[in-house]
Amino acid sequence: MTKIARLGIDTSKSVFQLHGVDDQDEMVLQKKLRRRQLLSFVGQLEPCLIGLEACGGSHHWARELKALGHQVVLLPPQYVRPYVTRNKNDKNDAEAICEAMDRPKLKGRFVPVKSAEQQAAQMLLGTREDAIKRRTQLSNQIRGYAAEFGVVAAKGLCQLGPLLARLASDDAIPALAKQMFVKLAQELAELGPHIAELDKQLQTWQRSNELCRRLREVPTIGPVGAGLLAIKVGHPAAFRSGRACAAWVGLTPKDHSTAGKQRLGGITRAGDEGLRAVLVSGATAYIQQVRRGRTTPSPWLADLLRRKPLKLAAVALANKTARIAWKLMVSGERYEARRACGQQRLGAAQWGRLRAEPLRRTSNAAHGADAMSTLRSSA
Repeated sequence: MTKIARLGIDTSKSVFQLHGVDDQDEMVLQKKLRRRQLLSFVGQLEPCLIGLEACGGSHHWARELKALGHQVVLLPPQYVRPYVTRNKNDKNDAEAICEAMDRPKLKGRFVPVKSAEQQAAQMLLGTREDAIKRRTQLSNQIRGYAAEFGVVAAKGLCQLGPLLARLASDDAIPALAKQMFVKLAQELAELGPHIAELDKQLQTWQRSNELCRRLREVPTIGPVGAGLLAIKVGHPAAFRSGRACAAWVGLTPKDHSTAGKQRLGGITRAGDEGLRAVLVSGATAYIQQVRRGRTTPSPWLADLLRRKPLKLAAVALANKTARIAWKLMVSGERYEARRACGQQRLGAAQWGRLRAEPLRRTSNAAHGADAMSTLRSSA
């Protein structure tokens, strides 16, 4: 067989389509394999450049193929799509991957291959996020059903305990409805200790990760943001600058310029939505501390808050936070508040004492458990 220079692989759960070309870009391989056949077949090939579309299972295959001596790159699917000719099928997808991986503009946009440890930490963060979303869903569900019976409560998780107690003591609510409230309260009470345990595991993992410890020194970055940055930005040196990193997160304005006129719109919202949301939330929390007089903002931020709306200022601060995080990851330095204030006009000396802490959920779980027992006894 002619030596393969590039090999594009279109992956799926059980079927893998291969498309290989030589140094002259002539097709020399087109083959469909089952899952159990892939590693044995590729292991017989001479070392070459292999491209995969970045997805959930691609990091596993990239590690396995690297162990066989090949060089593996992961391509964002949105950059592969323009190279698909005519109909979309496995053969055309593999050919498009093989073509896209050789384009000069895409060579700087490859997705870093995650290690098994990084994927485990990402799984921890995803499990925690799903648990918090479920808790929010239960809270809204309880409030919605309660409103149907004319019982409402103020905002906040701490208000659910008194709300459930009022529902238990209301004789106008049918017994069947009270039984359903008991089930919802029971599930809500179980989520409290579950989320608390996930928070402990997150803190344990971050204490063992040197990069997370350095990132948490930035006042606008909390434990979740530090973990996401350490996992998502796997290869920070791939970005030319901090602005390129912020643009990858989606925190830079859209450019609609034409005819020599610059027209900038809202942020692009490209990249990882979860990471962008956490950075903006951290910036918003810091601005709230500034408005309450608990910390002193930098001159840049103080001037921005006077001129612009709060949400716009929060996005701008999140942009600068992404740039600072990139600099810390690339240089290996520690965050210095005075240096950031003097050179980047972002931080003040007081920032070193401010850090976003996770919400306390013990009292909410206790409220849910007490209300659940009250409902169960009255139902």
